[in-house]
Amino acid sequence: MEDAAPDGRLTLNLMHFARALRGAGLPVGPGKVLQAIEAVEAVGLSNRTDFYWALHAVFVNRRDQSELFDQAFHVFWRNPDILKRMMSLMLPKVRTDAPPDRPEMAQRLAEALHGGGTERKELERTEIELDASFTVSAAERLQDKDFEKMTGEEMAQAKRLLSRLALPLAEITTRRYRPDPMGPRVDPRATLRRMLRSGGELSDLARKRRRTRPPPLVVLCDISGSMTRYSRMLLHFMHAVTNDRDRVHSFVFGTRLTNITRHLRHKDVDVALDAVSGAVADWSGGTRIGTALHAFNRTWARRVLGQGALVLLITDGLDRDAGEGLAAEAERLHKSCRRLVWLNPLLRWEGFAPKSSGIRALLPHVDDFLAAHSLNSLADLAGALSAGGPRRSPGLRRWLKEAAE
Repeated sequence: MEDAAPDGRLTLNLMHFARALRGAGLPVGPGKVLQAIEAVEAVGLSNRTDFYWALHAVFVNRRDQSELFDQAFHVFWRNPDILKRMMSLMLPKVRTDAPPDRPEMAQRLAEALHGGGTERKELERTEIELDASFTVSAAERLQDKDFEKMTGEEMAQAKRLLSRLALPLAEITTRRYRPDPMGPRVDPRATLRRMLRSGGELSDLARKRRRTRPPPLVVLCDISGSMTRYSRMLLHFMHAVTNDRDRVHSFVFGTRLTNITRHLRHKDVDVALDAVSGAVADWSGGTRIGTALHAFNRTWARRVLGQGALVLLITDGLDRDAGEGLAAEAERLHKSCRRLVWLNPLLRWEGFAPKSSGIRALLPHVDDFLAAHSLNSLADLAGALSAGGPRRSPGLRRWLKEAAE
């Protein structure tokens, strides 16, 4: 079959496909459609694999977008002979009745490809007169909903909420002082300067107290294959935290450790995540938590863990090395920071038990063990970090007891 340049029919198909990708959550604009047309002109229509990778090169910018594109491509261009008859076909009819490998992702694709469907439009017409209680209930459901089960529209709403998330940290006392008339300590230098200004007469003593400020925040996030379903939303969380305060240091790891602090400082979240994708080489691969913590302790700990730093470790604890060397590195990290908080998406399951070797190695060396699978879980994290109290959470005892059994 000779290669043919796209005519109006194929152009409409490509526009419809791009619109579906945009509805499913990929950043696709008119410029991408023009690039897709040029790419198809370059590779032709004689080979389905060439056609796939030509569109993949245009529409996929980050590793976490590849799986969504793959499902959309095979759903949209389902007919294996479609490339041979492309020039004479009407717009392809989308079928999503096959059982998907990732139901939550296929749900977003179905919404994008079908545009909501007739039933959804009828539902909107019948429910057009609703009071405010429906909105509140929908918002409450979104707060509790697992990131993995969110539709495309819900994920967009969640990302907007994450962009406004504040993470208040309990302030710590520093070594520096500030003037304070009611301070607990006398300031000799300020008192002498005051005496010189008054001709040697001592009227009252100058006083001071220690300054307080939020501690540095260090985030270590697992981006391995087992965390793929959550890493995208958690990177949005990390971006919001980085742009909300100073002294935030962000790292991601799979089989190696990557510092992404500079990339996340971009105000535009899409630009920031594109930069992160280009910097990270081990996205959605294996997990070597012990190796990553060893690299952090050896290279970065002294640089970023000063002044009472707080560390957020985001991982499911599933380690490819079966926890080898993990306990020693976690202990060293725990001793180097003021507080170590472990966020684990697996805590969303009611029947969760700390039985894997990686989880058992980590648990004795953390100060708190919290979930990280929904907006509410991240809000609970903010409450836990802003509250005072003992360094180690009382709720951790339960998990330590189960891990020891």
